Amino acid sequence: MIFLSFHKSPCNAHHASWNVKAGESPASAHRPLPFPSHFPLVVSASRATDIPAFHGEWFMARLRAGFCRRRNPFNSRQESLISFARTRVFVFWSKHPAPFLPHLAEIAATGRQFYFQYTLNAYEAEGLEPGLPSLCRRLETFKRLADTIGPQRVIWRCDPLIVGGRLSTGSLLERIDRLGRELSPYTEKLVFSFVDMYRKTAAALRRLDPACRAPTTDEMRELARGIAALNTGWPHRLELATCAEGIDLGALGIHKNKCIDDALIRRLCPQDALVQTELTPRRQLSLLPGREAATAPRDAGQRTACGCIPSKDIGAYDSCPHFCVYCYANRSEQAVRANLQRCRRQPDARECLLP
Repeated sequence: MIFLSFHKSPCNAHHASWNVKAGESPASAHRPLPFPSHFPLVVSASRATDIPAFHGEWFMARLRAGFCRRRNPFNSRQESLISFARTRVFVFWSKHPAPFLPHLAEIAATGRQFYFQYTLNAYEAEGLEPGLPSLCRRLETFKRLADTIGPQRVIWRCDPLIVGGRLSTGSLLERIDRLGRELSPYTEKLVFSFVDMYRKTAAALRRLDPACRAPTTDEMRELARGIAALNTGWPHRLELATCAEGIDLGALGIHKNKCIDDALIRRLCPQDALVQTELTPRRQLSLLPGREAATAPRDAGQRTACGCIPSKDIGAYDSCPHFCVYCYANRSEQAVRANLQRCRRQPDARECLLP
């Protein structure tokens, strides 16, 4: 297992000369920057693409440089600079992190912590995730990753849940049960969600199978009850949570997740004063006696139902060739292939993920 030190501070001595050191304010940088700059405590890599699967070399080059740039996905002329000077934690999102595993020791050596949101579904027969390796290989990678960095750092995501055609609620639960029996010894948490039928997602699903759809509220509750029941029979009982869902499943012991999770980050960084100070929930006063509550900061840039704390994402849309049918982050297969071809012409030197 990789030794992940809790005692080191992030090492930034080799960063570019403009970069501020950990703890300094942006105003103390050596020279003004030509675009907005951010100094996040937590970096998300990435909700927009699978960096561990396809862009690991780019990430490592930017980690060594100490910063990256990100374009506004809705206005390519707007860019921001994201410095890693204050960054204590990277959150990696992936469906196939195997190519990234050789880099983990180097990341750990910088003194930064990290964990993975690992999506692992069983949709091979339906062709919903055509660019992924076999389920067998993905299960092996999940276990190898957990053995390397610890099960608390590998969160199993079973999402999105889609019904219709061969995907009945019973069929989904059978598949989740098989996965849970394999994976529960290698993780502490299962996060699931129900497909959001964005216009692009709905059109793509209809092209694949017109029967594919989002679960009804009754089906959501049926699936949640089933997952809660299955969990009691798995080798290791998991914490269960939903991602960005409005439905309340608390009566089943299923809570609303924070994928960028202040509690887990504090757990990973117990001796980091900056983390403990900034992420310790603060009590909110109430006019009603006994109603005071401790709350952590929330990322206002995410959906209303999202519970994540603030982070900065460094990914880019139209850059993931998993080509999942339900994906919201790709406009088209042609756009992805064109972008990847541009990346191959500038392998590591580019500051933005997409040149």
